[in-house]
Amino acid sequence: MGEFVVYRSYGYTGSLVADAAVDRGLDPVLVGRDREKVDRQAAELRCDFEVVGLDEPKVLDMVLEDATAVLHCAGPFTRTWEPMVDACLRTGTHYLDITGELDVFEAIHARDDEAEDADVMLMPGVGFDVVPTDCIAAHLAGRLPDADTLELAFHADVGLSRGTLKTVVEHLDAGGAVRRDGHIERVDPAHESRTIDFGWGHDGLHAAAMPWGDVSTAYYTTGIPNVTVYMSMPESAARMQRLTGALSPLLGLPPVKAALKWYVEQTTDGPDAEERASEQSYVWGAATTPDGDRAVSRLRGPHTYDLTVETALAALDRVLDGDAPTGFQTPAGAYGADLILDVDGVEREDVV
Repeated sequence: MGEFVVYRSYGYTGSLVADAAVDRGLDPVLVGRDREKVDRQAAELRCDFEVVGLDEPKVLDMVLEDATAVLHCAGPFTRTWEPMVDACLRTGTHYLDITGELDVFEAIHARDDEAEDADVMLMPGVGFDVVPTDCIAAHLAGRLPDADTLELAFHADVGLSRGTLKTVVEHLDAGGAVRRDGHIERVDPAHESRTIDFGWGHDGLHAAAMPWGDVSTAYYTTGIPNVTVYMSMPESAARMQRLTGALSPLLGLPPVKAALKWYVEQTTDGPDAEERASEQSYVWGAATTPDGDRAVSRLRGPHTYDLTVETALAALDRVLDGDAPTGFQTPAGAYGADLILDVDGVEREDVV
């Protein structure tokens, strides 16, 4: 196995990944720009570490030049993916991240030819977004190869980390998105609502359309040209989502975003181990053909952050073992619909 880097290893999700990797006998190199935090973490985990910011390309190249792969955990990824991808292409390092940001998937997909030329794999989204939903999409495409419409949804009663909330703030003015005839279309926030049976006692839940990462990735994984993604939420929350559309000019102002991110920084830690152990996550998907044939599948698994750790390490294990197809890749596109079943506690069932 080759060496791998966890960038911003001391963030909420990065620290969960680093802890789990060390517990499994792996030896990550912990990297970030905050010397005090990464030094302390490295001492606790007995790992090597490096201090470098993403605005230091020469130093970043030196850190990556001996690494097989980097797991990039520094969000919001709209602000951080490009310098890390650039460094990976320069150094021949495989790139994985835990983004859920639609525009990031599309931007990294646009680097596919460069990655092929560099013999580098670019695989964004190896966490909860998008591995379980991507695997359900691939499973449904296998069940119904002629499908032209795909609907995906997820449900999780979870607290959020600082990084996740900052990403939400970053995209408050972005609106919604769907894929139609193979092209991404911008729509109003929460423009569609429906009731979904997620199974395992979670039936009849209200869900609203969201610009989840699968609006990008499910098309590349399955070739299905029409994709809508939903998130469970109360009807009142969906109405609030639609209200943000009217307020998007205000929410997009840099001082407003900065103030909201400052508030997140002061008030948010992320769910603790007890909270993560007490909650599960649920995914539902439906594929439909032009003739009206329909397949429905769903799965449940651990808490979203615990699932992110497991799926990220599952993908990373494959890369370190030499299974890293070059170019832009999606998790299920590269490793199949059953990748998610590698995670303990995940169950999948076909409903229709």
